[in-house]
Amino acid sequence: MTSSAPAPTTSIRPFTVAISDSEIEDLKLRLARTRWPNAETVPDWTQGVRLENAKSLIDYWGREYDWRRFERELNRFPQFVTAIDGLDIHFIHVKSKNPKSMPLILTHGWPGSIVEFLQLIGPLTDPVAFGGAAEDSFDVVIPSLPGFGFSQKPTETGWTVSRIATAWVDLMRRLGYENWAAQGGDWGAVVTSALGAMRPVGLLGIHLNTQYAFPAQIPETLSPEERYAVDTLALYTGNLGGSNHLQATKPETVGFALADSPAGQAAWIYEKFQSKTDNNGLAEYALNTDDMLDAISLHWFTNSAASSGRIYWENSSGSLAGPKLTLPVAVTVFPRDIPRLPRSWIEDTYSNLIHYGEAGKGGHFAALEQPEILISEIRTGLRSLRS
Repeated sequence: MTSSAPAPTTSIRPFTVAISDSEIEDLKLRLARTRWPNAETVPDWTQGVRLENAKSLIDYWGREYDWRRFERELNRFPQFVTAIDGLDIHFIHVKSKNPKSMPLILTHGWPGSIVEFLQLIGPLTDPVAFGGAAEDSFDVVIPSLPGFGFSQKPTETGWTVSRIATAWVDLMRRLGYENWAAQGGDWGAVVTSALGAMRPVGLLGIHLNTQYAFPAQIPETLSPEERYAVDTLALYTGNLGGSNHLQATKPETVGFALADSPAGQAAWIYEKFQSKTDNNGLAEYALNTDDMLDAISLHWFTNSAASSGRIYWENSSGSLAGPKLTLPVAVTVFPRDIPRLPRSWIEDTYSNLIHYGEAGKGGHFAALEQPEILISEIRTGLRSLRS
């Protein structure tokens, strides 16, 4: 990883991804020496990652996966770092050729990263080249959350979603944007919702593909859609909540377990992709294997298992109810998201709902699973803000 020489705190410095050959070779050696656990005692994923699936993924990672291909892909885009609130924040910044484009900051979640937005950059910044209309052009800003990817790792506590949202306001101002919009899913939606609650000068509105809109008190009488939301919430916090619970309580222990084992890092993220994608039984049906390994490799090479997991610890007192928002909000509900919220609760939480979309397919990781649908929804959802 390289960047230009240190500069004043408000400067924006070019950044280039450059993982050394020795780091790549070390990864391959570690993968070849993996000590495997014994196989699960069930015929499904209820105990976690299945041994045969993990072996197949990790064998491909060690023998066929090409990090240099992904590194070249990343470096096609203008990347920068800038110091905000004591941390170097890494971000991609691609401007549209359309002078009337709308600035848009896209925020990822966990175990997401800038990886998930790469397929969105071209269609959002140059819609005409991808069959869209010039008036739907965006300038895109894609930061890495603190402790994730190539952003600096916090060395003190206090990096809550509100603090991150405040840093994003500083970033957009530093880039010279007076009016802009924001988008996110997973933790990116939590940060984007925090921006919506803050309503900083210049924020026109937001788009969410994850909605945090549960009632503070669940009603006794529920519609079928509301009952489904409660049931999927129980699944999210119960059987699917292992990694969330550990990272919210013992992120450093998780870091110790994963920092020395790329196979462990792969299994930790692979299980999350398996459990929350619209996959018909296997994550590879929803996500390209290289896309998954791009995300896993980025976590590995940046040694960010502990630092990224701390977002759960820093915000462990948060609620899935989320803040009531009055600024313009556009949402897209993906059918296999977990939990999946009903329109009634979404409308109650976002009083100025400018767009409600229901995708025909896709799960929690919408940008990776269904980029074309998400692109269309972002264009449609934020179009009214341009006037």
